[in-house]
Amino acid sequence: MKRVVITGIGGITALGRSWTDIKAAFQRRQNAVQRIPVDERYADLEARLGAPIADYTPPGHWTRKQLRSMGRVSQLCVDAAEQALAQAGLLINGEIDPRLKDGRMGVASGSSTGSTKDVCDLSELMLTGKSSGFNASTYVRMMPHTTAANMGIFFGLTGRIIPTSSACSSGSQGIGYAYESIKQGLIPMMLAGGGEEFCLSEVFVFDSLYAASRNNDNPKLTPRPYDRERDGLVIGEGAGIFVLEELEHAQARGVHIIAEIVGYGANSDGAHVTRPQKETMQRCMQLALRDAGLKPGQIGYVNGHGTATEQGDIAETLATQAVFGEDIPISSQKSYLGHTLGACGALESWFSVEMMRDGWFAPTLNLENIDERCGKLNYIRADGQLIHTDYVMNNNFAFGGVNTSLIFKRWES
Repeated sequence: MKRVVITGIGGITALGRSWTDIKAAFQRRQNAVQRIPVDERYADLEARLGAPIADYTPPGHWTRKQLRSMGRVSQLCVDAAEQALAQAGLLINGEIDPRLKDGRMGVASGSSTGSTKDVCDLSELMLTGKSSGFNASTYVRMMPHTTAANMGIFFGLTGRIIPTSSACSSGSQGIGYAYESIKQGLIPMMLAGGGEEFCLSEVFVFDSLYAASRNNDNPKLTPRPYDRERDGLVIGEGAGIFVLEELEHAQARGVHIIAEIVGYGANSDGAHVTRPQKETMQRCMQLALRDAGLKPGQIGYVNGHGTATEQGDIAETLATQAVFGEDIPISSQKSYLGHTLGACGALESWFSVEMMRDGWFAPTLNLENIDERCGKLNYIRADGQLIHTDYVMNNNFAFGGVNTSLIFKRWES
């Protein structure tokens, strides 16, 4: 079995695209949630909150031809991938190292859906027979594997493509399946992660399930993961992409290593599309620990999925307590960025790694009164917590009962 290390990370969020900026917002306890303008046509929409990225524009050096196949979610992912590749020392004069086009690098990435503007253009065509927005690239921008395909095409990569369109486990599945591919010796390098673009359609979905926050007049006080007064999640957007590499391959290049991935667990509830199950969440974490060859006591922090929905918060915290006991520190960055869906698994993995390296772990924002029905855990609040640990876990649990758990190890150079 090969060891798998992280040599580059790129991310785009509503709080910035550098860990320095994002950490500063965490330390200020500042979230990105705002009241969003809603067209009067959508009078039935009660949730009016979101955490979109303000004024995003794709990089100026991208050509019109390159942009043709990319909707917003693909733009975010390709942009984040460029950042990751640059950090990994794999860009030469702004272009990817041509040696990577020989099949040694692949892509594992996903989003909940493709770009919804293009879905709307196709829907308009089907409903009315006319659509000024429909063209030859519409499907490429809306297809479920648009992020993975566009990254492969943009960088000219000819390795394996693994699309992971699995709602809010898309990003963590991307990282997990890339890790397994490298660990098994099938390929030495992968771009891995996920993204999501903000769209009212996603707000409508969760609003219809009574799972979206309707605290419209107090955007800075919501969402409230694990809190007794929570009233639902808030939709965000972003992208996170990792460069994963086989250890010896990275060492031969002499590149800086950020951290190591040592464990991945994945399973499914097999019970209900939207009602999470404590038992399978617990088993998923145990699978990751078994893969890593670790005992629960070696994990110093768990990055919770923490959506601020009643059933989700209760099930995941009870599962976490069952695995780790009452002393394990836990927090959720969705309290700052909202639920970024296909991006959250990658972004929260990034934050987990950076917090482990810094030794400071961000608190859950707006967590004032812990729900008594949640598991008994060390919920990080107030100014955060200083923790020195060699291992952190990031958990994500998606609609359809899709569960993922990733374990990262500190790298000592």
